[in-house]
Amino acid sequence: MKLTAMGQFLILIASCTHAVICSSNGNYTDRLSLLEFKRTISLDPHQALMSWNVSTHFCSWEGVRCSVKNPSRVSSLNLTNRGLVGQISPSLGNLTFLRILVLSTNSFSGEIPMSLGHLHRLQILSLQNNTLQGRIPALANCSKLTELLLGNNKLTGQIPVDLPQRLENLDLTSNNLTGTIPVSVANITMLQMFSCAMNNIGGNIPNEFANLLGLQVLRVSINKMSGQFPQPILNLSNLVELSISRNHFSGVVPSSIGNSLPDLQGINLDDNFFHGHVPPSLTNASKLHRIGISSNQFTGVMPSSFGKLSKLSWLNLQLNKLKATSRQDWKFMDSLANCTELSEFSVANNYLAGQVPNSVGNLSSQLQGIYFGGNQLSGDFPSGIANLRNLVIVSLPDNNFTGVLPEWLGALNSLQVVQLSDNFFEGIIPSSFSNLSQLMSLVLEWNQLNGPIPSSLGNLQMLQALLISSNNLHGTIPKDIFTIPTIVRISLSFNSLHAQLHADIGNAKQLTYLEISSNNLSGEIPSTLGNCESLEVIELGHNLFSGSIPALLGNISNLQILNLSHNNLTGSIPVALSDLQFLEQLDLSSNHLKGEVPTKGIFKNATALWINGNQGLCGGPLGLHLPPCPIMQSNSAKHKLSVIRKIVIPVAIVAIVDPQLLQELEQREDITMTIRDSGAQILQSVLSIGLCCTKTSPNERISMQEAAAKLHGIRDAYLRGN
Repeated sequence: MKLTAMGQFLILIASCTHAVICSSNGNYTDRLSLLEFKRTISLDPHQALMSWNVSTHFCSWEGVRCSVKNPSRVSSLNLTNRGLVGQISPSLGNLTFLRILVLSTNSFSGEIPMSLGHLHRLQILSLQNNTLQGRIPALANCSKLTELLLGNNKLTGQIPVDLPQRLENLDLTSNNLTGTIPVSVANITMLQMFSCAMNNIGGNIPNEFANLLGLQVLRVSINKMSGQFPQPILNLSNLVELSISRNHFSGVVPSSIGNSLPDLQGINLDDNFFHGHVPPSLTNASKLHRIGISSNQFTGVMPSSFGKLSKLSWLNLQLNKLKATSRQDWKFMDSLANCTELSEFSVANNYLAGQVPNSVGNLSSQLQGIYFGGNQLSGDFPSGIANLRNLVIVSLPDNNFTGVLPEWLGALNSLQVVQLSDNFFEGIIPSSFSNLSQLMSLVLEWNQLNGPIPSSLGNLQMLQALLISSNNLHGTIPKDIFTIPTIVRISLSFNSLHAQLHADIGNAKQLTYLEISSNNLSGEIPSTLGNCESLEVIELGHNLFSGSIPALLGNISNLQILNLSHNNLTGSIPVALSDLQFLEQLDLSSNHLKGEVPTKGIFKNATALWINGNQGLCGGPLGLHLPPCPIMQSNSAKHKLSVIRKIVIPVAIVAIVDPQLLQELEQREDITMTIRDSGAQILQSVLSIGLCCTKTSPNERISMQEAAAKLHGIRDAYLRGN
């Protein structure tokens, strides 16, 4: 049936009316939902929601975008990194046209609203970097969801079995999730990135993961997973990143791994229990730029084919059982010369022996960190390192290196860390070290270095740690090191340093650790040490310090350990030390301290206090078992006793023996003045007792016991200042 012109017009009007009504309802619903969301925000430090008010259309509010096809319907809400504090309102579930919801990097707490599971148009849900709690809600109805990013929260429970099937990126990193990885995750065939790292997930990777042929990133590090190397991984030929570190995986890494994963760019197997040889096929994954297999039980020699990896920038083989005892075993070092982008290289804590080959100098000019510590390396300092001009860290501790430290080390002016402890280096500390303007840590402990500490080290204005204890250094401690504004830790113990500790120590305001024990330092401990209020540890024991303990040490409120033992300190223990609330250990033993021991603070803990070897100490808490301190009379008390002894008692005797003589004495002005000046009241009291003892009738006299009691009472009252 044909419609008339009027009928067509009416249908058109009705359609327009319906569209207007829908638009109006959508406008009202979305606006109210957003305002309800704003209401649950308790803090908006950057005023991100200032524009969310009735005077402007909500499609113009910050972070809000509306649909082009459906005007006045919210399609995107993006408030990332706005510093917002509060909870996510369930009202967001009413934004039925929402495609993108990004609230990442804020301080949202509480649970993820279940209502978000109703947003069937939602494509991206990003809530990572908040403090959200509770379980992951059911999101299976969000059938168009491609990105679910919930990392860095406090979510609990298990990974949901029923997840949206179009997911491409699923990030659950750094939560408190438990259980195992559901087999159903393998049904999400479009998945490209899966991360559940840094949780409490156990089990192994399901065999069904072999079906995820599009998977490019797999991160399950820092969990409780166990079992053999996950075999389904070998089927993921498009994998670019594999990280299964810090779990309990064991067994042998498949020899074909490099052939099976040709596109691999990063592999991290650190901190597991893998054993056997490092698979040579790894070098067939020619795109590899990061290899981490540290903290396992790999044995044998390192593959000499590493040089095939021209893009390799990070190679960490430390803490294994790898060996190199012959020149042939060191061929891997020769091949690494082809890795022109190598920036970090560690073979620390293995079984490498002998001399480091000169080919170390052919390593990449971009190399910034080289770590050879904890092996059995010997010979002189590796001369090839002189060619590595961009080195930031050189770490060779705990080896058998000998000879002197080369002056050319001071020419590597990018160095920030020099760690050479626990070797047999001898000779002096090169003065060229003062040229290392970027140096932050100089660690030369446990060697055989001699000579003085160069005062030029004070030029190192970025130095934080100077650790050169347990050597044969002599001379004085240069005051220049105390003026380094960044110095935090100084350790010079077990040397032969002498003379006084300079008062400039008080300039080291950032110093937290001072260890200069077991030297020959003398003189007084400078009171300026009390200005170093950041100190946590002071070790000055086994020196020749004299004088008293500075009371200003009580100003160091963060102090945890104070050791002044085995010196020649005198005087008393400052009461101020008892106010140090964080003090855990106090050793004042083997000095010449005397006087009363304080009774508060650390002094109440006999297990954390050492004061033996001081003959003159007394008092203190009962648990210290010290003798009581003698009662010392003040000069005022002594004077009062003298008055009683020289004047009052003789006069009292006169009163008792001859009352008439007393009356004659009272008439003499000089005697009367003496008595008045010495305390007329006490004299009157004593004379009264004397008269009571000399009454004519024996029945009226007081007994000697009563007289003695009254005299004792008068004496005590007078001594108290009566």
